[in-house]
Amino acid sequence: MLLNYLSSLTPLTEKETALIDSLFVERTFRKRETLWQEGDPCKYFYFVEEGCLKLYKVDDKGGEHIFQFATENHWLTDMRSFQEKTPSLLTAEALEETSTRAITLENLNRLYEEIPALNLVFRKLSERNQQVLQDRILELLSGSAQECYVSFSKHYPQLIHRLPQTQIAAFLGITPEFFSKMKAQLLRQ
Repeated sequence: MLLNYLSSLTPLTEKETALIDSLFVERTFRKRETLWQEGDPCKYFYFVEEGCLKLYKVDDKGGEHIFQFATENHWLTDMRSFQEKTPSLLTAEALEETSTRAITLENLNRLYEEIPALNLVFRKLSERNQQVLQDRILELLSGSAQECYVSFSKHYPQLIHRLPQTQIAAFLGITPEFFSKMKAQLLRQ
């Protein structure tokens, strides 16, 4: 799946495909298994082939705040921890049985050097991710919970029935109880 995904973004030779395949390792996670915990360094950049991951922070009161979901053909890492080899401020966990392909920073840099087209691909992916995160922050700062949910539904329709409501509520920054009331209200409209 990873090779098909990358090949759809840039043409790859047989030699380049073999190099990519050799530098990414297969990692599978059981439901609720952590990829890394807050305080541990994030050693890999993960590509989800099948399943669903979440990236989150637990506050001082035990509340969970979901930063990102990653499903098939999406990437997940704590970029600061990954690049700077510092303890992560976030935790990553599998919400389902999840198959990934993972790469270390050293191997990613090797790919950039040996396959310059991938440097451009990852730069474009990074820029797109920056735009998505900027939009998400603006929504959370200025939108109502209802507007944020409608936007989530529009951008991630495949997750609405796939994720528990508690997870969606944590992503939206609201309590599960408020989320249930809001959804009921939306259905009545």
